[in-house]
Amino acid sequence: MTPELELPGFRFHPTEDELLNFYLRNIVFGKKSHFDIIGFLNIYHHDPWELPGLSKIGEREWYFFVPRDRKHGSGGRPNRTTEHGFWKATGSDRKIVSLSDPKRVIGLRKTLVFYEGRAPKGHKTDWVMNEYRLPDGCPLPKDIVLCKIYRKATSLKVLEQRAAMEEDQMKTSFTSPSPPSPTLDTSSFCGQPEELLGPISLPHVMLKQEEQEVSMVQGTYTEEKTVSTATSLQLPQGKINLPELQVPKMNTDWSQDPIWSQLSPWLQNIAQNLTPYASILN
Repeated sequence: MTPELELPGFRFHPTEDELLNFYLRNIVFGKKSHFDIIGFLNIYHHDPWELPGLSKIGEREWYFFVPRDRKHGSGGRPNRTTEHGFWKATGSDRKIVSLSDPKRVIGLRKTLVFYEGRAPKGHKTDWVMNEYRLPDGCPLPKDIVLCKIYRKATSLKVLEQRAAMEEDQMKTSFTSPSPPSPTLDTSSFCGQPEELLGPISLPHVMLKQEEQEVSMVQGTYTEEKTVSTATSLQLPQGKINLPELQVPKMNTDWSQDPIWSQLSPWLQNIAQNLTPYASILN
């Protein structure tokens, strides 16, 4: 870029008539210009997103003089393959007429779109190229074309559709409950003051142990009682004949009792020995 063009507010936005009749025709026929605005570059050695930094001028549109590299001689198809993709033509070439003479064709325009990947498959991008060349049939000393590279503007309808899709995704993410993530209580791992934790007492542990012992004792007693009851209830089957109990008749005359007759002399002896003590007490 020359110092004369480094001016605030300057924009390079030529018409198609100016691109063909002035810039491209002068380069093809060897007429030099005072301002070197459009540079030479084989754009097919670079991917389109690298081209803005290689252009001499341009903000939204970048211009290059490109020598045509054909696959099979001068009459073959130009090679438009890059390292990561290829340029694909869309539709047929369009004729460009002169603004001063609408009946005179001054050149042709081919529109191409860049695809990432390899033909015939590939991912379409928003990089677009307009390739301008002089009319066919006229003898040209140099096979050079002028290329304008730009990114296709996104329409308002597409932007609205993208915004609606993003809004729907946001609503879905807010409405669908996400499963709670398990959290680990780290309070037991962190050192805390003893006054906050309080004294540690184990009365419930002792009480629980006593309850277990009581339940064990009760269970043992119940088990023993059950065993004894089951043992006492095990009776022989059939009719049981119990012998008749003969209760002896009580004799109210103690003197006739043989036991009493044996104890009587001993009692009398005790009474004789106790008589002197009785007189003293009196």
